[in-house]
Amino acid sequence: MNKLLLQLTRRPAATLLFSTLALMGCEPMDMPKPKDGLVYCSLGNPSSFNPQLSTSANVVEATSMQLYDRLMDMAPDGRSFVPALATHWQVDETGTRYTFHLRPEVEFHDTKYFSPTRYFSADDVVFSFRRIIDKTHPYHYVGRSDYSFFVSVGFPWMVKSVEAIDQHTVEFELFAADSTFLSNIATNFSVILSAEYAAQLSAQGQRHLIDKLPIGTGPFHYYRHKEEHYIKYRAHAQYWRGRPKLNEVVLDITPNGTMRLAKLLTGECDAMASPLANELALLRDNQEFKLQYQTSFNVGYWAFNTDTPPLNNAKVRQALSLAINRDIIMEAVFYGTASVASTLLPPASWGHDDTTVGQLYDPQLAQQLLTEAGYPDGFDIDIWVLPVQRSYNPNSRKMALLIQDNLKQIGVHAHLVNKDWNAFRAGLSKGAHDSVLIGWTADNADPDNFFRPLLSCQAKLAGTNRAMWCDKYYDRLIDLARQSTSFEQRQQLYSQAQSYLAEQMPVVPIAHGMRTQATGLHVNGLNVSPFGGIDFSSASIE
Repeated sequence: MNKLLLQLTRRPAATLLFSTLALMGCEPMDMPKPKDGLVYCSLGNPSSFNPQLSTSANVVEATSMQLYDRLMDMAPDGRSFVPALATHWQVDETGTRYTFHLRPEVEFHDTKYFSPTRYFSADDVVFSFRRIIDKTHPYHYVGRSDYSFFVSVGFPWMVKSVEAIDQHTVEFELFAADSTFLSNIATNFSVILSAEYAAQLSAQGQRHLIDKLPIGTGPFHYYRHKEEHYIKYRAHAQYWRGRPKLNEVVLDITPNGTMRLAKLLTGECDAMASPLANELALLRDNQEFKLQYQTSFNVGYWAFNTDTPPLNNAKVRQALSLAINRDIIMEAVFYGTASVASTLLPPASWGHDDTTVGQLYDPQLAQQLLTEAGYPDGFDIDIWVLPVQRSYNPNSRKMALLIQDNLKQIGVHAHLVNKDWNAFRAGLSKGAHDSVLIGWTADNADPDNFFRPLLSCQAKLAGTNRAMWCDKYYDRLIDLARQSTSFEQRQQLYSQAQSYLAEQMPVVPIAHGMRTQATGLHVNGLNVSPFGGIDFSSASIE
């Protein structure tokens, strides 16, 4: 028997895991393990196979790096860019015209439902981005998406036009110079689709299939999907970076952390995402597995619906922040896998302001502020609990219970709201919550990737601003930072934004969590990114 399993079964906390293993042995396998591939225990079922349509981590991790490529990729340092489908690019002296020169002879996926007749070209780039920014585009409303990431960062109002100069050259014209444009082009959301496939679906009257039966240029192509169970991808033999070492990748959809660990122990999965924080020590001490840690560009936070009294009062929000004992949360929820957040930006971000001090734990001052705000006897508040595990919040329910206990000390009665993932996201977009424990993982290191999608007025329209906060002064600060080409000026403006957020407190930054992953010793080349997504293109099995 596996050494780790023996350790676990001797511990009282391991009873659930042992029972889970026993149950697994009684269930028929409907997904045989591939002989020449890798099975990865993932966190959740994607709502789409196109990351343009959703900011959900489930969508990004399941699709972006597997099925698609971008014009450029973010370099490991998070600040510079490396060529991808574009080999090089230029910007004119006005900072408003970007010309991308495209890689020749890149092949799209050849599947049971589509066979390409041409290579990737400028037409595909134009199709992919016009779909997002042009409301008259025949595919704009397919999938019923509001393109939440792109709207939240103002992309439709940033890009004036996308034109094919020739088959290997594309020009983007911006309304004004924008220092975040390349970062947004390099995100996991800015994938390139096949215009030829789209035309075929239009001719067949089946446009809705473009995001369900996907076609890209990425290292793997779609093969099969059983909703809530698994996704199966196969190697793209003509991949322009070289055929992947894995012939097949299976994403075993396993939201339950204990079940993911059980499948890893029994060999049903070769690797697993995000081991539970209280299981890390056991995995770390076991010689049969590799445990990887990666500092991540993320933040877990408590967002207040500022459209709802009394949370529209900044003094009330300050009081609630002061009531939280973050040290207890770090100990009970993260087990050493996170740092306390003083601002939305993680310390590794070049925009992080070291002089901004996080809120202290001071229930007496919190009570005083509530009295000054007109609520000496407190009030009732709902806290929506994140229904999935994330590195920025590995146990949202436990965190909510700790906050609930803290709030009792100042007379505030918190009621926890639990919903399934789809109802949770739909309710938040409509502003049905009082407050919510949630978070964000950035796709690049530009501070705008935190400030704009989470708290701008545009993000409120896009449904990613969980605080429902729209503040003209704040928007002005981040707009000026985006328009500036001076690194020092951008830093100064982002420092001002962080100070202003500390005063207004639309959200309470709680933690910056580490991304973790466990694999068998036979798995090589499967690394953890500080940003979102999983890359199997360099992975191999011994």
